[in-house]
Amino acid sequence: MDFAMINQATLTAAGDKAKQAASALKGQSDADKIREKAKEFEAVFISQMLSPMFEGIEVDDNFGGGHAEKMFRGMQVTEMAKAISEGGGIGIADAIVKEMLKMQEV
Repeated sequence: MDFAMINQATLTAAGDKAKQAASALKGQSDADKIREKAKEFEAVFISQMLSPMFEGIEVDDNFGGGHAEKMFRGMQVTEMAKAISEGGGIGIADAIVKEMLKMQEV
């Protein structure tokens, strides 16, 4: 089995899906929707980066703890990531918007 052919087929399939997504957005009204989705993606990425920071923090039994606080922590990280993305983010959304708009021109 030729792995180069498999990798090329995978890249081709991924490119086709990206073009389909771009053309689906093309019919809609423009860059605002693309920017919104790019910010959502950036928030998910930031959330994944922030999660390990909070894993080592112990819960204080005097002021809470238990299963509910562990669940809340995940929601807190998600909301922090959304706030970071809305506040300018780390540049991922801008790069995604640029590439998506470039794909629409093709």
